[in-house]
Amino acid sequence: MNAPANANEKPASDVGASRSPSATLYRNERTIPAWVPTFVGRGIIRDIKARAPFYASDWRDAWNYRVVPAIVLIFFANVLPGIAFSLDLIETTQQYGVAEVLLSSFMASFIFSFFGAQPLCIAGVTGPITVLNKTIFDIIERQPDAPNYLQFVGWVYLWGAILHWITAALNWCNFLKYVTLFSCDTFGFYVSWVYLQYGVQVITRQFPSDGSATHPTSSSDSSTATLDGAFVGIILALLMTVTSFLFRTLSQSAYFHRHVRRFFADYGMPISLVASSAMAYWGRFNSANPTTLPTGHAFMPAGDRPWLVRFWELEGKWVGIAFPFGFALWVLFFFDHNVSSLMAQGTDFPLRKPPGFHYDFFLLGVTTFIAGLLGIPAPNGLIPQAPIHTTSLLVMGHPKKVDIENGSAGGTRPGSPSPSARNEKQRVLDRQHGDADYDGATKRTGSRIAASRTDEMLEPDPTQSRDGEGDERRHEVPVAVVEQRVSNLAQGALCLVLLTGPFLHVLNLIPRGVLAGLFWYMGADALQGNGITGKILYFFRDKALTPVDEPLRRVRKSRILMFVTVQLVGFGATMAITQTIAAIGFPIIIFLLVPVRMWLIPRLPFSEEELAILDGPTASPFTMESVGGSM
Repeated sequence: MNAPANANEKPASDVGASRSPSATLYRNERTIPAWVPTFVGRGIIRDIKARAPFYASDWRDAWNYRVVPAIVLIFFANVLPGIAFSLDLIETTQQYGVAEVLLSSFMASFIFSFFGAQPLCIAGVTGPITVLNKTIFDIIERQPDAPNYLQFVGWVYLWGAILHWITAALNWCNFLKYVTLFSCDTFGFYVSWVYLQYGVQVITRQFPSDGSATHPTSSSDSSTATLDGAFVGIILALLMTVTSFLFRTLSQSAYFHRHVRRFFADYGMPISLVASSAMAYWGRFNSANPTTLPTGHAFMPAGDRPWLVRFWELEGKWVGIAFPFGFALWVLFFFDHNVSSLMAQGTDFPLRKPPGFHYDFFLLGVTTFIAGLLGIPAPNGLIPQAPIHTTSLLVMGHPKKVDIENGSAGGTRPGSPSPSARNEKQRVLDRQHGDADYDGATKRTGSRIAASRTDEMLEPDPTQSRDGEGDERRHEVPVAVVEQRVSNLAQGALCLVLLTGPFLHVLNLIPRGVLAGLFWYMGADALQGNGITGKILYFFRDKALTPVDEPLRRVRKSRILMFVTVQLVGFGATMAITQTIAAIGFPIIIFLLVPVRMWLIPRLPFSEEELAILDGPTASPFTMESVGGSM
């Protein structure tokens, strides 16, 4: 190959490459695998250098209306499920309370908002960490000389934090290049069913344990379970679920003005939650005395213990026993938090600022250590809250009209970003089928724009559409994301506000049935967008009504079934082990999804084209440059 004619001329392979100031930080040629720690802390340093130029703009860019609904939505989607997840832990261990959950959410939002490289990723108390903490309690309480629970957990968190710091320093987050949609969809499928399961669990625990059906009196305590209150809880749960989906359906319909539809999308779930909670105090619903959230004293931990946990006073033998539990915590957080970050920066979001997986995982070690010191549940990345947060910050607009003569989008500036990695994958497949129009220069994109090129070419200018031509009108598509730090910080600050006496009283007024409905809504919504669900539903679609450009049409149904079966086996194994005393090992099952995709799936009878359609990278090439690129 001949060299360029002059020194200023760029090779063709660099055309369309990223012009971000961070892009060149990840492009140095390597002669050894990316995961080899040739320089301790190199990934952390690169992440800081890549993100630092955008720090000031992260605060300036928050001057946008999209930040307001994002704060409201993610506040309700983060805090209330976190408290509900912890109810089992609170009632079983008697070592945690609502104050600990709220403080954990605030601590995570504060650290990641001010110091993090990926402030769009929401961190808080998750279902998996509550399962892990409860399993630890069940195991050590069976011992004749059981140690102090919080001191033991403090050492578990310290071991986990040390492993976090080692991982970040040795650039082991580069392993994320092997995490594809296969693993993310399976884990997301598991989390969605956990939400649905917890919703049912919240409902069933409202029924009296003795089976009595006595009617409550007005003086009954709000935490006393009654049969009437349990049935009211079911009604409130269904009301919360149905109204939330109603608002979402209206936001996606052709009814009302687009600003009204956007309002439904932004505030539908919070409005449903407030309205459903208010229904509990109307008429006979109020006399049924439904069970509400438990609360404690303002800014005080459970049992009014000191906030500082003296974990260093633990007996020596338990320090060593805590290490395997710390290892399990590290495995869980390595997958859970990083997958949350990947999903919050997925190919569907037109993001422009660089990621920072190594540095953020180092910070996660800091939050884990602080959690052990304060005796609060350790926070980590939330699914589905992290991608919900990014979705709420989307700026919608109309795609540029394509000039058919020159193949460019009308009004597009020279040097503007090319389509996303998902569209790139389709172009690669087209080239394998002999598409001569494929341009190899666009193989690497410098932006994460996910607007569909097909929509750009087929959707007409709305100003040229007449009334009644609804099918021909141009639909809004994501054109940008308000990438900033304020929404994450603000929702965490609201958690701190909830720790005050008056707002703890307001929190105590929320019926548990409403939380069950919130679980059902978030779980069902996540399932609806999951890749496994989409592949299963494909089998039931009328072929005559399936679009001709549907990628799954190019995959044999037997291969789709085989691929989904492997994913469901991984999901079933994870769900099954969490129902036993061996639940401490469920992070290992989740982690094994990655080597299964790397070594088992390629040995099955899939063609390269079928695997390219069934699976793919979770994030765009621009995002994956932080961890050495995609697989």
